[in-house]
Amino acid sequence: MYTVKELFPTLQGEGAHTGRAAIFCRFAGCNLWSGREEDRASAVCQFCDTDFVGSDGHGGGKFEQAADLANAIELAWKSTSAGPQQRYVVFTGGEPLLQLDAPLIDALHQKGFEVAIETNGTIKIPKGVDWVCVSPKAGSELIVLQADELKLVIPQANHHALESLLARFEKMDYRHRYLQPMDGLDLKKNTELAVGLCQKRPLWRLSLQSHKLIGIR
Repeated sequence: MYTVKELFPTLQGEGAHTGRAAIFCRFAGCNLWSGREEDRASAVCQFCDTDFVGSDGHGGGKFEQAADLANAIELAWKSTSAGPQQRYVVFTGGEPLLQLDAPLIDALHQKGFEVAIETNGTIKIPKGVDWVCVSPKAGSELIVLQADELKLVIPQANHHALESLLARFEKMDYRHRYLQPMDGLDLKKNTELAVGLCQKRPLWRLSLQSHKLIGIR
């Protein structure tokens, strides 16, 4: 059984694949926060602005078998009038690796999809995932030390000695490294911080939430 909060066609808004046509499949649930406001203050991740509780979002629901969810993802792709080439699905959350498994990955590969995930990096990556984006959360135990993409949201509440943290990540095996300004009231200041760090440490690039800038989901 897979519990999906929402499932919809869009463009990837962040990181290395910004602007690419994609199906976003947001799984319900996370291992760093319950998603309920009364638990936020005691959560490991306290800055999440995403609703991943339940299955009542657009395209959401409960899917009994991997084939059922794979079919729904394929239908969402076809709804955009896109052809069979360059099929791309991004699993996100919450934390997608609480639910993404080999049967679903295999079912999507059989339909020609490239499978991507956006994970907090605290759960082992299953075989067959084509693109891994790790977004570490301060205070959590990072176990995924090798990935296609590292996207670090800054600054987080427990980010002390930020440049030392960046230096540590630079020694790990990530193909692409991005700094993404924390959204919210301090977005302008956080963007200035990220820009300055990218200029100072050119292994990092700036990631902006372009989907928010252009007004799409």
